[in-house]
Amino acid sequence: MKKTIAFLMMLFCFQLPIEADYIVMSEGEVLAGDNIHQTQSVASISKVMTALVALENADISDRIIIDRETTMQIGSSLYMLENEEYSLLSLLYGLMLRSGNDAAHAIALHVGKDVAHFVKMMNDKAKELGMHDTVFSNPSGLDETDEGNISSLYDMALCMQAAMKNDIFRMIVNTRQYQAENQRVWINKNRLLSMYDSCNGGKTGYTVKSGKTLITTAYENGLESIVVSFREGDYFMLHKRLHEDVYQKYKSHLLIKKGSYKIANKRLLIKEDIHAIVPIGDEVFVEALIEDGKVLIRYKNLDTVIERRELLT
Repeated sequence: MKKTIAFLMMLFCFQLPIEADYIVMSEGEVLAGDNIHQTQSVASISKVMTALVALENADISDRIIIDRETTMQIGSSLYMLENEEYSLLSLLYGLMLRSGNDAAHAIALHVGKDVAHFVKMMNDKAKELGMHDTVFSNPSGLDETDEGNISSLYDMALCMQAAMKNDIFRMIVNTRQYQAENQRVWINKNRLLSMYDSCNGGKTGYTVKSGKTLITTAYENGLESIVVSFREGDYFMLHKRLHEDVYQKYKSHLLIKKGSYKIANKRLLIKEDIHAIVPIGDEVFVEALIEDGKVLIRYKNLDTVIERRELLT
């Protein structure tokens, strides 16, 4: 009996291979992944882009009156009523916490003046971020009547990385429960927030065509990680495991602090601290130099060069 129990405990502790497609990214660097550039419908995790475009192009205090077309959106919904009034901020909470397709539609109408123009804004932002394998067709992620929003793990990690630079977005996705107008209370579908203390954001997604999709972020010891997965049933546990793996293996190392520097008689302006992800235990030696008119920051022990052309003044 004791041998059986011991054997079962060994099986429980043994980490099975990951079968889902996934990516782990931190500081813009891919740390792990599988099929990271393969594209598919990504379902509601595309609402990360919906929120980012709205936050960059409208005021969160804007008041929005819900029209009849918004109330007729199918799928995941906030079940808002015609002529109800909400702030843009509340609709963004409903979008990210409850995945409201009606919220996505109302936001698109308000920010883009019509849905088609808002979708163009989404695609323009995707190009700006370098999301080369992405085509958005709607603000919600629905794919019943078309191919839906097509993207890759890598592109969606880039999208989340950009969105997390927005303080309001960061606040929204790290909220477990929000009370909106009309005493509506919205509880976050991202259960990793309550399962894993280091989790500080995320978005769930699902359609029959896409399968389960999930994007989450976590922060620990100065290091923020992003995980995206496609077609994994137990996706919360997978994400917890992948985030934990980052913090067991890597650390964030400050390469150079923001400020003004003189290198080879050239003035170098660093607008923000520059970090790199390095394996725990590695020593890092940093040098700044000018090569072919470009400012390079090299850090040894890693085969990596960070290029910051825009910082040379």
